[in-house]
Amino acid sequence: MIVINYGNDIISNTYESLQASDIHKYLRREQKVAIKPNLVVPRPASGGATTHAEVVEGIIIFLQEYGIKDISIIESAAIGESTRLGFKNCGYERLAQEYKVMLFDLKDDRVTHLTHSGYQLGLCNRALDADFLINVPVLKSHCQTRMTCCLKNMKGCIPDSEKRRYHTMGLHKPIAALNALIKTHYCVVDGICGDLSFEEGGTPVESKRIIVGANPVLVDSFCAELIGYRPDDIEHLAIARRLGVGEYYNEQTEVVSLNTQNKPKQNAKVTRIAERYERLINADSACSVCYSSLIYALYRLNGRTEDKLFIGQGYRNNDGKDLCAKKTDKCVGIGDCTRGFSCFVPGCPPKATDIIDFLR
Repeated sequence: MIVINYGNDIISNTYESLQASDIHKYLRREQKVAIKPNLVVPRPASGGATTHAEVVEGIIIFLQEYGIKDISIIESAAIGESTRLGFKNCGYERLAQEYKVMLFDLKDDRVTHLTHSGYQLGLCNRALDADFLINVPVLKSHCQTRMTCCLKNMKGCIPDSEKRRYHTMGLHKPIAALNALIKTHYCVVDGICGDLSFEEGGTPVESKRIIVGANPVLVDSFCAELIGYRPDDIEHLAIARRLGVGEYYNEQTEVVSLNTQNKPKQNAKVTRIAERYERLINADSACSVCYSSLIYALYRLNGRTEDKLFIGQGYRNNDGKDLCAKKTDKCVGIGDCTRGFSCFVPGCPPKATDIIDFLR
């Protein structure tokens, strides 16, 4: 089961997503719960690199109302970055004080070495010892692994020496083995404004969505398609599946969509990365979540398309015939608002993978 929730109220949307999910099947009041966000750098979440504190706040409120008393937030920032500064700059110190939860910098944690698939890996004890680990990554792109979400976020549960070594081992195989050794019990994905091209932020794409589900392979495979990749395009995702960490999202997977009426109705913000493709897009009152799918798709295609692209609520009552000045022009509508076009990509929003396939 996957729940995807749209809107601007991050705390409420996170809480509602968990209420509508199947987390109740796995959660027990007596458990020690560890929440693992992504604080790779000590920068605000608006830059597209780090987990919004409001997402974690929604999780804490849900857990405390459920009756969970032992809640901690665990993280280890990137090599050379300060986790403690991340806790401060990203709003987590406030959460700790307001909700009486503990913050743990895993850079200071004891390490246990375990072996899987021929790899001996050092793992932080607080991640291993949690009764219930909630993985709270940012859905974003990565310059080396294409995508980073639930599986790769677990790199914050290893010491810095291991982070360096993973790169010498090719990243993908040790990431998959890591997820076989440390179990993620539930995933809450921050899909608010993940970065388009670099895990340390700077080129955010506003999408305004929360995605939750029990298994990291299931959730990552679903999220991969949202940003323009097939699951097998992400090597560590394919390996994790082969190792039995989980199965891919498929047509039989139950997907619950919440607050679809709250998909951002304002015009999408054109970020620095989106400016590259602005000339290719004719937007009229385009929702952010739909526009972001198109930007992801054009980024994957390197802007290579000869089609004229139309997106937004302003084209709801248009068949597109008057929009192409030349008969040789091909006018393509993006999303259900352009359903009147003879050529359009359905979806509200359409997946980036569907747009890519259509334009190719």
